[in-house]
Amino acid sequence: MTRAEVSRRQRAELAGSTGAGLLGAGLGALLAQWAAPFAVALLVLGVVLHGWGMVEKHRLEAGAKSPAWSKALYWVCWVLLAVLMIWIGFRSLRG
Repeated sequence: MTRAEVSRRQRAELAGSTGAGLLGAGLGALLAQWAAPFAVALLVLGVVLHGWGMVEKHRLEAGAKSPAWSKALYWVCWVLLAVLMIWIGFRSLRG
């Protein structure tokens, strides 16, 4: 396995794990009154990131190449996650 393939596999596993974590956080947020405004965004982002990670992991295991849309979706998910976390942080600081 080449270094690039190992890197792609690690990104896919990280995305899948992070997506699963976001799903859990989103479910928790649905139950917490202060986080309720962010629950849907966390759930949607978690589902997308987890789904991408699982698809990419299976594609890598099958030896197929990643299409450009898959790489773009990976980075879009991380940017959206960063924006969401910054937004949550500012909202929580404002009270």
